[in-house]
Amino acid sequence: ALNVLVMSFLFKRGGLAVVTGGASGMGQIIARRLAAQGAKVAIFDVNEQGLQSTAAESDNINAFRCDISSLEEVETRVAEVIAKLGPIDLLVHAAALMPSHLLVDHTHEGMERLFRINYFGTTYMVRAVLPGMLERKTGRIIAFGSIAGIALVPKMGAYCATKAAVNAYMEVLQHEIRDSGVRAHLVCPPAVNTALIDQTLATDSPASIIEARKSGRLADPEKIVDAIEKGVAKDRDIIYPGEARLLYLWRALFPWLWWKTVMHFEKK
Repeated sequence: ALNVLVMSFLFKRGGLAVVTGGASGMGQIIARRLAAQGAKVAIFDVNEQGLQSTAAESDNINAFRCDISSLEEVETRVAEVIAKLGPIDLLVHAAALMPSHLLVDHTHEGMERLFRINYFGTTYMVRAVLPGMLERKTGRIIAFGSIAGIALVPKMGAYCATKAAVNAYMEVLQHEIRDSGVRAHLVCPPAVNTALIDQTLATDSPASIIEARKSGRLADPEKIVDAIEKGVAKDRDIIYPGEARLLYLWRALFPWLWWKTVMHFEKK
């Protein structure tokens, strides 16, 4: 019942949503929920198999292969969606990459690619949909930053930097468009048990994340999406689902203790 209530607040029935990262993880969960509520949904991803299998679940879901690190591709795909399905009412931007490396080992090429996907991918998507929303004086943008942009950890310096950039971009945007009729929400989730975590575990993962996976402490993606829906329903600018608010306060109030704790895991 909550989902129906929240989705009706979030989204008008029959409206059009674009969801990036819609082939897996939280993007896929959100796309499914929106489609079930009667929204038209365009999912963007580079995972062809995931795109097709997700789109096959509902007549309301349409798959578009899109590399969000390419401005040209983003603009082309968004124009295709508008031509095929109509004006975009909602953008949910969940796509990201999360490899882990010590900063001394992380190649310049790897870091630049990470910024193109995580940070510039956000700005490309936002700028592709925002002018139309501003013109119509209606629309909503939900973008995934991360608590990792605030509560920093070793071996994820580049990822943390990209998410700190997304957090800053979205917070400024919220205030710049405050009176436009368009709403922007920043979501800062904690570590969530999705394929994104697998990317970290496949590289030089922080020991704290390895421990969280082993002990079952990674957040449940369905519950995190529930918390995001509640935050949007309450019209929160910044949403800290799950344990993210605790991590935010810990890092802000006791930075020395934060670093002592996360580095302690590395020494085990």
